[in-house]
Amino acid sequence: METPHTPRTWFVTGAGRGLGRAFTEAALERGDRVAATSRDVGPLRDLVSEHEGRLLTMPLDVTDRDAVLAAVTAAHEHFGRIDIVVNNAGAMSSGMVEEFTEAEARAQMEVNFFGALWVSQAVLPHLRAQGSGHILQISSIAALGGFPSTGMYSASKFALEGMSEALAMEAAAFGVKLTIVQPGGYWTDLYTRMTSTAPLPAYAPLRAELERQWAEGSVDSEPRLAAEAVLKLVDSPNPPLRLLLGSMVYDLALDVSRRRMDTWAAWEEVSRAAEHAVPAPDGYGADHDA
Repeated sequence: METPHTPRTWFVTGAGRGLGRAFTEAALERGDRVAATSRDVGPLRDLVSEHEGRLLTMPLDVTDRDAVLAAVTAAHEHFGRIDIVVNNAGAMSSGMVEEFTEAEARAQMEVNFFGALWVSQAVLPHLRAQGSGHILQISSIAALGGFPSTGMYSASKFALEGMSEALAMEAAAFGVKLTIVQPGGYWTDLYTRMTSTAPLPAYAPLRAELERQWAEGSVDSEPRLAAEAVLKLVDSPNPPLRLLLGSMVYDLALDVSRRRMDTWAAWEEVSRAAEHAVPAPDGYGADHDA
């Protein structure tokens, strides 16, 4: 006999479009409650009328820490608890690393890293108090490695994953789970809303080669498939630290990991020779205490 589903409460950022919208719809369709946030909540109006009482929409800029704290507090007060947190809000800026201005580089980190950090900090007191919860950090295939023209985007996702690995261990002591979700290609507006740096002429040949590769085309998937995978993830009593979404990202992850292991093995002798423990130099502690 199938166990009845116990409704849970979600807090989803970037819920107005793409994957965030798919996660919100999937949660509502199974009878859950959702606090859906987005810079523009207009696209969610149809869901509000369809799921009266179970969907709370709130405009939110995740780069505003005070606004994030207020939104999480409002969601908790409205529904009484928060069970699943989906840090989905994100943006992409394309360009060679040398081309980024300081403002462009900081803007990429503000949304993809600091936004998720502020939400994580805001929800943790509530999750710790109830002794349960599951945080989903929506990362990217770009976190598997840096690629030409996606360096700053990759940097923001690498930062997100480094923070999240530590947070997963810190939160586990309170019964709170965390999973880093690494999606492959989906038909969202990430690329259509993408910003780009001012191109330097020196990179014209590389850009031409990249455009040639992209012209070969790719077939992305429906966001609904990612949402179905996420439902299985949050239903698991023992969710993984990382979950890859899609065959392409799965194959790439294995390929990248194998190549790194091959490189480490080839340079093992040099790596091991760089370490030989010796006693602390005279005055070492004194210098550091000064």
